[in-house]
Amino acid sequence: MQRIRLRYTKRGRLRFTSHRDFQRAFERALRRSEVPMAYSAGFTPHPRVSYANAAPTGTGSEAEYLEIALAAPRDPMKLRELLDESMPVGLDIIDAVEARTSGLAERLTASVWELRLEGVEPDDAERAVAAFLAAETVEVQRRTKNGIRTFDTRAAVVSLEAHPAQADRPLDNACAILRLVVRHLTPAVRPDDVLSGLHVVADLAPPVPAAVTRLAQGLFDEESGTVTDPLAPDRDAVTAAPPTAAVAADAKAPEGPAA
Repeated sequence: MQRIRLRYTKRGRLRFTSHRDFQRAFERALRRSEVPMAYSAGFTPHPRVSYANAAPTGTGSEAEYLEIALAAPRDPMKLRELLDESMPVGLDIIDAVEARTSGLAERLTASVWELRLEGVEPDDAERAVAAFLAAETVEVQRRTKNGIRTFDTRAAVVSLEAHPAQADRPLDNACAILRLVVRHLTPAVRPDDVLSGLHVVADLAPPVPAAVTRLAQGLFDEESGTVTDPLAPDRDAVTAAPPTAAVAADAKAPEGPAA
């Protein structure tokens, strides 16, 4: 059985799709692409697909990950192309690698987020960020299925910066950009929780909902302070190891009669 790890995006209007919506679209793409999926055992077998730390509904993402198990080997990049062609524009399969290591979920320990705050002056955002970072704890409340829960957002935030919006499109009013690195702790601290924390410490309240995008997700490197590519260990293992049967077969396949 071969395992393939995929990176996909949620862009544009597709950021409003739920995780279940993505699952349905992806399962249709698997069928259209005739991917030889491995199935679970039991009375109701289902394709062996593992999703890892999906972004909340309404947030965009450039770094979502999943793993599939195949009953027959396939070249990862050719498989990526087939699946991407069968997915809606905005839900794009942008990377694939054969799984040669264990623990993909364990390598997703932090995320890099970008928040676009329309109607917020950059100077106001910078003052709020300074107040948040200076605080030892920033407690906020969130409604969960078990009721209202209070938790500290400051402990999860590794870094937080405010910047003016780039002139990549016309700006009718003020706009600030927040860039933050958040550890994946329990309970999980989401970007909207950090916004709630900024309201608590500095009364920062964007007049419209923030546009939130996950830029990266992976293992947090303590020395460099960066979030690393979670697929890099698999790429390194593939480079060091001999090709699988699928890759070897593709390499030996005839290119067709000469012109």
